[in-house]
Amino acid sequence: MSQKYIKTQNKNNQSAAYGKYYAQAVYDTKFIETEELASFIQTQASVKKSDIIAVLQELGEAMKHFFELGQKIHLNGIGIFKVGFSAIGVAKKEDCSAATITTRRVLFQPETERVVVGQEKKADGSIKQKYVIAKTLVKDVVFEETHDNSMNVEEEDEEETNNTGGGSSSGSGTNSGSGSSTGSETGGGDNNGNGGGGDNGGGFDTGS
Repeated sequence: MSQKYIKTQNKNNQSAAYGKYYAQAVYDTKFIETEELASFIQTQASVKKSDIIAVLQELGEAMKHFFELGQKIHLNGIGIFKVGFSAIGVAKKEDCSAATITTRRVLFQPETERVVVGQEKKADGSIKQKYVIAKTLVKDVVFEETHDNSMNVEEEDEEETNNTGGGSSSGSGTNSGSGSSTGSETGGGDNNGNGGGGDNGGGFDTGS
């Protein structure tokens, strides 16, 4: 199995990338629902499907509870979830209150890990490991072109586009929101403090 993509051409004649072709992700119209997810987990663990469904159904309520307490939630192998929001800017400090907060959202910072990709011999004779910072959930995803017209090209969420910065998929940048967006997602650094890249890029983030 693989993540499917189609080839699309940039037709914006105001863009520096005008005329270039890019791989663009497409998705099946079918969602993987809770029951199917539970069925798969049942094949990987010694837990009954009915018990898994019960836990998954309670997960949302548990996350909501801790969000209301102002907590971040870390799920091992998945990443960190936290609350973010947008706010209206005001001229006076005393007018800046909870009443100015508008859109609320859940922010996700994927868990990352170092993947060694080779070695490099330095001038002094020492050996340095070369590695990339990979997002745990997608590091093993493979990609395949599709010509299936039933698959969907999803447009980026307008609100998300307006409230996240343009982090790239290389280097140690962050995806901090611009303007009045507060609590925006940072790049996917690992638990050792190593920076990952922004979330606009696919595949691996280059380690610094």
